[in-house]
Amino acid sequence: MSAKADERSYDALGTHTWALVLAAGEGRRLSNLTTDANGITVPKQFCSLEGGPSLLTTSLDRARSVVADERVCVVVADQHRHWWAEFAEVLPTANVFVQSHNRGTANGILFPLLGILARDEQARIVVLPSDHYFSDESVVARSLRSAADALSPRSRDVVLLGIEPEDADAELGYIVPGEGDGRGTLPVRRFMEKPESAIARRLISAGALWNSLIFAAGGRSLFRLFERRCPEVVAAMQIAVNEPGPPLQSSSALRVLYERLPNIDFSRHILESAVDALRVRPVPHCGWTDLGTVRRVADTLDRLPARAPQAPRSAACFDLASALRKRITQRRAAVPARNTSDAYER
Repeated sequence: MSAKADERSYDALGTHTWALVLAAGEGRRLSNLTTDANGITVPKQFCSLEGGPSLLTTSLDRARSVVADERVCVVVADQHRHWWAEFAEVLPTANVFVQSHNRGTANGILFPLLGILARDEQARIVVLPSDHYFSDESVVARSLRSAADALSPRSRDVVLLGIEPEDADAELGYIVPGEGDGRGTLPVRRFMEKPESAIARRLISAGALWNSLIFAAGGRSLFRLFERRCPEVVAAMQIAVNEPGPPLQSSSALRVLYERLPNIDFSRHILESAVDALRVRPVPHCGWTDLGTVRRVADTLDRLPARAPQAPRSAACFDLASALRKRITQRRAAVPARNTSDAYER
């Protein structure tokens, strides 16, 4: 079979496309909102908006819009087992990668990457955070499928989803793309992390996109990026993952390794030093936000269609709207507010 025919069958069948949902974070920036009555801080991925499904459940559904159920994977933290155990029941056991410690997003991607490549050497992987909200899920689903379909087995690209900005948000990261070259995606010139509002406005005028931290890549290409930047960590992780014995989820070798792994941020330490391998696919306005701050949670709740408050669908789920209302009530006695975001700030 010719190389071109092989690539067409690869794309048509889609049997090598996997999704990885990142759900091992602590959600510290929202801890003043997500601490329950017992003083326990609930990581935001296990919280719901207005009594709906948890952010993790929504993210898993988003992954299923791109790949088959049996190729949806999630990386979680062992200390969060109370919250993720029931969600993990809907996934194959081998698709749930449990970290004994949080050692940054790079290690949180590398660990499941090695597990996926061990099962599928031709894997191409779509990576999604678990704390995002989209008012139009169909737009992001089409963009994810398009990004994955653009990757052939031999592709060396990492394709980022860049969201067309709706305002000059100084709390978000920006991707500055290069000139189009007819490939359907754009080269990446540089990143700009959390610029001042005036700079953000200039970036947007010049065509910059919000960095969603959602991307698609060939598994081997992603592996090579890690090898370039942190070869010692890759070698140690490979040894631990290949250690004979119990499944990866309970490997003692991995637990020992995680005790001494450095914290590595994927965006800062891996992507930003590999601009030559990056492409960006612009995503039209789709009501995207990452729910990383109380302000963004409040703004998102203000935009949701009006409906009666509901109890969270899962007993393990913490409702962000209820928590925010409680805080708003404490502040509204003194000064009326125009919306939930204003009330929280005041």
